[in-house]
Amino acid sequence: MKKEVNPEFDDELRPNYDLSSLTGGVRGKYVDQYRQGTNLVLLDPDIAKAFPTDESVNEALRLLLKLAKSQVTSSEDT
Repeated sequence: MKKEVNPEFDDELRPNYDLSSLTGGVRGKYVDQYRQGTNLVLLDPDIAKAFPTDESVNEALRLLLKLAKSQVTSSEDT
């Protein structure tokens, strides 16, 4: 079922907005960053408390990778 649109409310801009102050925008300014992709991960609150910065998360994950690789190497030696 379609909602009835009240023509009075078609224009959602408020009259007090000064559109002339919105000059200088650059189209596609972040397109290269967008195309590279982003890897965002939502941490549970307890994990975020233990690792409050992206650097601390990366450091912990690198340590985990290092330990996992050393375990694989150790098991291959036996």
